[in-house]
Amino acid sequence: MSESTNQGRVGVFGIGLAAYWEQFPALKPRLESYQRFVEAQAAAFGVEVVSAGLVDTAPAAVDAGNLFARAGLDLILCYIGTYATSSQVLPVVQRSGVPVLVLNLQPCDALDYEHTDTGEWLANCSVCCAPEIANAFARAGVRFRVVSGMLHQDPTAWGEIADWCHAASVARALRATRIGFLGHTYPGMLDMYSDFTMVSGQAGVHVEVLEMCDLDQCVEQATAPEVEAIIAVARSTFDMEDVPAADLAWAAQVAAGLDRLVERFQLNGLTYYYRGLAGNRYERLGAALILGNSLLTARGIAASGEGDLKTCLAMTMLHRMGAGGSFTEFYAMDFRRQFVLMGHDGPMHLAIADGRPLLRGLGLYHGKRGSGVSVECRVKTGPVTLLAMTQTADGKLKLLAAEGESIAGPVLKIGNTNSRVRFALPPGEFINRWCSHAPTHHFALGVGHRRAAVAKVAELLGIALEVVE
Repeated sequence: MSESTNQGRVGVFGIGLAAYWEQFPALKPRLESYQRFVEAQAAAFGVEVVSAGLVDTAPAAVDAGNLFARAGLDLILCYIGTYATSSQVLPVVQRSGVPVLVLNLQPCDALDYEHTDTGEWLANCSVCCAPEIANAFARAGVRFRVVSGMLHQDPTAWGEIADWCHAASVARALRATRIGFLGHTYPGMLDMYSDFTMVSGQAGVHVEVLEMCDLDQCVEQATAPEVEAIIAVARSTFDMEDVPAADLAWAAQVAAGLDRLVERFQLNGLTYYYRGLAGNRYERLGAALILGNSLLTARGIAASGEGDLKTCLAMTMLHRMGAGGSFTEFYAMDFRRQFVLMGHDGPMHLAIADGRPLLRGLGLYHGKRGSGVSVECRVKTGPVTLLAMTQTADGKLKLLAAEGESIAGPVLKIGNTNSRVRFALPPGEFINRWCSHAPTHHFALGVGHRRAAVAKVAELLGIALEVVE
């Protein structure tokens, strides 16, 4: 599924009071032109705009509400053109069940107090009904935020609106995601066990249960040119160390099979693990997945190891934010230099690697059967975000985020991803606070500070967010 097909859908409506139009004939056309500007700006933020026009009566509000209910929106923008009663606002948003951004955007920076007549004041009095709307929404259980500022030349206000529109696209993409669950969860990792129905019900994703024989068939069907193309990509992407030609060829064949699996089942994500036995075919398949799944993750098809479905969702969110999102866990604490070492045995989001990643041949996978090639690299230095998705005792999904800085310095040369990340808190205190929120032991690691963006997506999805800072 193309990322472009998951464009956020945003409903936009303006409000005014019908009683004004006869009294001030120039007012309505002026407000409608302002609303067209708002709609054009929203569309420029990459969302599909569904317009309900200028709502000026309670019956018109019902019609607008019916339009929005049919549209399948992710977010609603309520532009306050002038004063309007809350009774003509609430019906527009009630049936859609999505958050509302109330735009209190004044056309002028200040009134010309000596020369402003009533009509001119009404064209600039958006602030008048903002509290009334907030009260009505709160009492009716409507999720909302107010953005106040100027209609023109206000980068702060419009930056906030842009962030919400981008979050709408991320939320829509997540709800449209099809995640393949291949094999089973790593035995005994109780934090990762999930109810597929719970995940689908709360996050809106589809979980496609896959068999190892599905993968096996796809690998068998991989053609020699497809395998050669993967080998060429690997050689152009990675430096290589201790990689036997046979192991590279097998990993490439499995990668070509993964591409076929993704296409066959129309997957946007994949979580996987299979133990295998005594060197059998499925053990060999499971041991050869890291290369292909790292390539998939770099293309935006998040692949999480050890059957961690919830972290696959977190990786998908960070990727859609442009942050990457690499499968990660904590490795060690450095109390001398005050950082936490983190990584995993794959897969890696190659788009956020610091320099060329290394493909290392391993004769032993710690804690797993088999041998083969693994990805060794670090996340780019600079600001980073950790994003975990966990589950509470009452079965609710919960996000956990933290911002830090990826710093330079030596890392382990063990065929795994490795990054040094420093936080505002000392390592021990950071881990204490992180664990107090009952996370899973995996998380997605992305570039940039994304906490504010994550908070908006979480609100649109209706999933709780905790932040460690």
